[in-house]
Amino acid sequence: MTNLSTAVGHYHDLCHTGNLAQQSWDVLAPGMRERNLYFGDRPLCTVLRPLFHTEPQYVYLATRTELVLGVFRKLTAAMLTDRALRAQVGLTDAEETLIQIPTGYATNIPTARLDSFFARSSQGNHALTFIEFNGESPAGMAYNDVLAELFLETPLMDQFQDRYAVAPLAVREHAHDALLRVYYEWRGNRNKLPDMAIVDWAGVPTTSEFHLFRAYFAERGIEATICTPDDLDFHNGKLFAGEREIDFVYKRVLTTELLQKYGLDHPIIEALRAGAICMANPFTCKLVHKKASFALASDERNAYLFSADEREAVRQHIPWTRNVEERYTLDRHGKKIDLLPWAVDNQERLVLKPNDEYGGKGVLIGWETGSSEWERALEQALAEPSIVQERAEIAYEDFPHMTPGGHIEIGERLVDCDPFLFNGDSVGGCLTRLSTVTLLNVTAGGGSVVPSFVVKSRG
Repeated sequence: MTNLSTAVGHYHDLCHTGNLAQQSWDVLAPGMRERNLYFGDRPLCTVLRPLFHTEPQYVYLATRTELVLGVFRKLTAAMLTDRALRAQVGLTDAEETLIQIPTGYATNIPTARLDSFFARSSQGNHALTFIEFNGESPAGMAYNDVLAELFLETPLMDQFQDRYAVAPLAVREHAHDALLRVYYEWRGNRNKLPDMAIVDWAGVPTTSEFHLFRAYFAERGIEATICTPDDLDFHNGKLFAGEREIDFVYKRVLTTELLQKYGLDHPIIEALRAGAICMANPFTCKLVHKKASFALASDERNAYLFSADEREAVRQHIPWTRNVEERYTLDRHGKKIDLLPWAVDNQERLVLKPNDEYGGKGVLIGWETGSSEWERALEQALAEPSIVQERAEIAYEDFPHMTPGGHIEIGERLVDCDPFLFNGDSVGGCLTRLSTVTLLNVTAGGGSVVPSFVVKSRG
């Protein structure tokens, strides 16, 4: 059986062998520029090693993730039929209107991402904790694949493969298949490929990934137009991006931002109501994208929705989470608590998050915050939908990087491991982000992305 610590140790030894590290960085640095592996004006990767999983570790990650995904799938279905239940996630009136529009296909989660910490010890123990559900427009799928291709061209990975077989965890093919699946279900037949638009605001930092996807789709016969919501028009019963007719919208723009600018008056919404387009992800994904979906999953009021196995999966993998409100509830150990005073007294074990933000905006880490600031934030959270979430066990690993002076340093990084989800029922690869600070988010301005590989000893 492959020992992960031994494999990582061998890779780090190679970093100190001859000039392999510098030669590899000389491949990675220009390669990222040439292949659109930039987030805004920042290169995606700043280290010299991918994240490695052994086969048993990745199987564990995938199977446990799919079990937890089943919890959110069941929760979504229940919320769609029970307005009182979905009131717990805090949809706005406009969002309530949008989720009533038929999608034309069964799943509410064509593509998604569960953000997690996957702490792995040298003794083989695992602690897998999910902290957020990115249900709207998960980024990183194309970045992961192209970055993996680039790493395979480095001298370090070439030498490493003398002793270890490596297999990249490809993601784009799963996304391609999932999007086609909902398109064909909506269309009712498979006699044409979609006329696609990838829609988001101009200048967003993930624009480079849209170009990677457009190239990937083109290789498979799908023409995709990258455009903004302003570029779309609905007339004569058809949606147009400029002069081109569109029947599939790959929606990367967030619903909240679309509503903030247009309300319910936008060509995408008109086209959906007319049944003229298929769109992924659908507006119904908002039900799990809200941070409060974790509160629903872990709240004792909703335990009746789940099987015994699902309740155990929630206990093991979803941190105790509650909407910020004046109420009594149970803590993780089943003890009755007065939520707000308890949250004041236990800030060192809690994180405060806005219900509907992204990129780390508004997140307050209790153990890094002064007590007076924490109390004020909890008071404000009563008026601005928010959650408190128990601190997760954070994963750490050492990664090598080049210093400005051209030396190799191996330093500790926080690691999150975010499985990508498809068709509401399966896992295909993951996004891996590294950081030296607690708020691990590339959008927030820090961190690094690395590809993931399964490794196996040769011989």
